Amino acid sequence: MTDADAKLLDQFCDALWLEDGLAKNTLAAYRSDLALFAAWLAGKGHPLVAIEAGDIQAYLAHLYDRPRPEQPKASSQRRLHAALRRFCRFLLALGRITTDPMQNIEQPRMPQRFPKTLSEAEVESLLKAPDVAHPLGLRDRAMLELLYAAGLRVTELVKLRLFEVNLDDGVVRVLGKGDKTRLVPLGEIAVEWLSRYLREARPVLLKGRNCDEVFVTSRSNKGKGGISRQMFWILIKRHAAAAGIVKPISPHVLRHAFATHLINHGADLRVVQLLLGHADISTTQIYTHVARERLKQLHATHHPRG
Repeated sequence: MTDADAKLLDQFCDALWLEDGLAKNTLAAYRSDLALFAAWLAGKGHPLVAIEAGDIQAYLAHLYDRPRPEQPKASSQRRLHAALRRFCRFLLALGRITTDPMQNIEQPRMPQRFPKTLSEAEVESLLKAPDVAHPLGLRDRAMLELLYAAGLRVTELVKLRLFEVNLDDGVVRVLGKGDKTRLVPLGEIAVEWLSRYLREARPVLLKGRNCDEVFVTSRSNKGKGGISRQMFWILIKRHAAAAGIVKPISPHVLRHAFATHLINHGADLRVVQLLLGHADISTTQIYTHVARERLKQLHATHHPRG
């Protein structure tokens, strides 16, 4: 990739951030996809600023002609198409190209995929796994309770700050994707565990240090005491193993469980959308399919003619 291409991609990402407020991870993924495309074009002597439909079609054919294990996943294909569409619109707006090369290139279809989730009994086992007799266990219990009660993303959980928690009203103010904020209720049980953690465990873990984040470690990490998202991934897997849960698990699985269990108990889809912070309700609709599959299983198991 040439220096001119790199500079153009920087301009593109800055424009996306200013106009749409896309998350850093999304911007980084778009830039990575486009950088690989630019490097492939450079190898053929074509500048990124003058891309044509034939260039894009040839690149896509190059990716999909690989052996199956090396082909990009469906989600990666859709992300690449999204990045290319936005980039071509960006070039059009700058007047660098006169026609949209992506105009007649179809978006790849996503296979229907249900999110992995946990049963209510499995969630109860997971929540009870930490040893709350110790400060670290009490912290982990509070994190798991909050994650399940509010359906937070793991980044939203670990970056939650003290002033964003209102225990009197039982709500948290969450800074989500695209720097959009939402208020999410906690429920009495999560409030109780969070209160106990803040009162009994957090001061012990900080050992006099100052930290804005709610959930902290016992070690100082370059002056920052907040727990990292990578560490919480490790912790949730450890507690799942202790709870006897053998299916693959991640912090996002608890978010899926939060949404699925709400819908199973009659929550309105629009309410779940607001609680999860989804910009588009089509993202939330996947949980209706999960709930429907669960109802089918219950019917087959318990109905005399199932």
